[in-house]
Amino acid sequence: MSVNSEPPTNFLPVSRQEMEQLGWDRPDVILVSGDAYVDHPSFGTAVMGRVAEYGGMRVAILPQPNCRDDLRDFKKLGAPRYFFGVTAGAMDSMVNHYTALRRRRSDDAYTPGGRPGYRPDMPSVVYTRILKQLYPNVPVVLGGVEASMRRFAHYDYWQDKLRPSILAESGADMLVYGMGEQALLRMLALLEKGVPFSSLHNIPQTAYLTRPGQKPPPLKGVGETRLPSFEECLGSKKAFAAAFRLMEEATTGMDSDRLVQAHADRLLVVNPPFPPPGQKDADLPYDLPYTRMPHPKYRNKPPIPAWVMIRNSVTLHRGCFGGCSFCAIAAHQGKFVVSRSEASVLRELEQLAGMPWFTGHVSDLGGPSANMYRMGGVDGSQCRRCRRPSCIHPSICPNLNYDHHPLIRIYDQALKVKGIKKVSIGSGVRTDMLTGQPPALQRRYGLDEYTRKLLTRHVSGRLKVAPEHSSPGVLHAMRKPPFSAFKAFYQNFRQICRDEGLPWQLVPYLISGHPGCHERDMRALAAVMQKLGLKPEQVQEFTPTPMTLATTMYYTGMDPYTGKKIYSARTDAGKRRQKMGFLGKVEGSK
Repeated sequence: MSVNSEPPTNFLPVSRQEMEQLGWDRPDVILVSGDAYVDHPSFGTAVMGRVAEYGGMRVAILPQPNCRDDLRDFKKLGAPRYFFGVTAGAMDSMVNHYTALRRRRSDDAYTPGGRPGYRPDMPSVVYTRILKQLYPNVPVVLGGVEASMRRFAHYDYWQDKLRPSILAESGADMLVYGMGEQALLRMLALLEKGVPFSSLHNIPQTAYLTRPGQKPPPLKGVGETRLPSFEECLGSKKAFAAAFRLMEEATTGMDSDRLVQAHADRLLVVNPPFPPPGQKDADLPYDLPYTRMPHPKYRNKPPIPAWVMIRNSVTLHRGCFGGCSFCAIAAHQGKFVVSRSEASVLRELEQLAGMPWFTGHVSDLGGPSANMYRMGGVDGSQCRRCRRPSCIHPSICPNLNYDHHPLIRIYDQALKVKGIKKVSIGSGVRTDMLTGQPPALQRRYGLDEYTRKLLTRHVSGRLKVAPEHSSPGVLHAMRKPPFSAFKAFYQNFRQICRDEGLPWQLVPYLISGHPGCHERDMRALAAVMQKLGLKPEQVQEFTPTPMTLATTMYYTGMDPYTGKKIYSARTDAGKRRQKMGFLGKVEGSK
């Protein structure tokens, strides 16, 4: 099937009436989402819907169904031919709903007008249980961030307890983790061939629970690693720490084992991921025919804040090799960066420039980290064997090609697209790759050239960077570079601004309450910020989220790689003292 790069006029149907207008008696797949339906490549439900459509499927969307009435929303589209796909949306619902102090948020960026209350806590579980009640014989496939990051036994900060795999908790039949386009297409192709859903056990990047006493079928050429069971993790924090380490080590290389974790008399089976996709597959999700707009059902409702924020941005790549201990990007999108072709990016920029609301300013051209486009290992065979969670911590890997010239070129090409006047970089820049290298390497990888071009052409007043902290111990726990790397970048930033006559500001983002951080560390951080003359815009309280190293350290009180104890502020009062002590000292200096 060819990919139509022109924006279509039709959305995927969300009602029985829209399906009938298309001449459908029923859809092949129904995607149920906790988000409003925005047909844009930055929204996972739209991406998976368009990918399934590309695979020849009739796809309907059920956005934000009401689960507090007679469940009529879950009935209006009927039963799909193959399965329901369920996602909580673009965020873990508990992060979406609660602050770091477990207070209920008053808004939801993925709902018209930012209104809260349009999705329950843990929609992946709630929606699946309802669907299983109404349609017990129709398979349910989980996907999205919430399901992906809760695929193993995990610590839930909001309930302050270990929870089983979300597959066991929800009753779903299968889970697709990470960026699931390849898994979805493989699944659909097998179903079209008549393979029963109950036999789909060997698809990469999927997980399932065996029946009691059942052994998983072998996966050719793939080893198997057993994690401590859910029950063992409940009884021992050391066992949970060991399970995390095995899981992280298995997901940082290209050749991964199948991971198995017992849950009572059943086995959670997590198949290894697909290899990083080739160029055609990397471009595919973005070259599909999106309208780039919210569905017309929201025409008379207030704007959807997340769409307003993202509508003028374009993604260059997925994945991140930074390996920050508080971040789940690598566990979801992968450690290996998957970059789009320049042609695919330019096609999307041309589409964006033709949208009725576009005024000429691209708000972001980036990814999880702004400056990782086209970067990766020089020798791929070394990457296959490597189990380092980060390619740049504690130092930059000698095998890493971090040439910034392809990024410079795509910035230049973007500005040549008709209708584009300005391209800003809103994604976070990894400054530790831009300083401290020998002059020959600086020239070879275009590091000084990139920094100067970024500041002179792609910053709108302020550049936001994330040193996160200044304390060596805290930075080590975060897997972040020494603070000297940030200071070197700041000096370079100031010099370029003086040379070019730019009145730009550098805005540092910081974290309080991270494992390893004491109140004295926050006071020292405040003193450093004062000395440098910097005014932090955001001091974020550390929030433990599933499947990260930092969360494991927070829950267990130990580093799973060394077994050494590590301190974390566990009470709300302790967390508040760290943040307010920092802010008080900074504001007191004014």
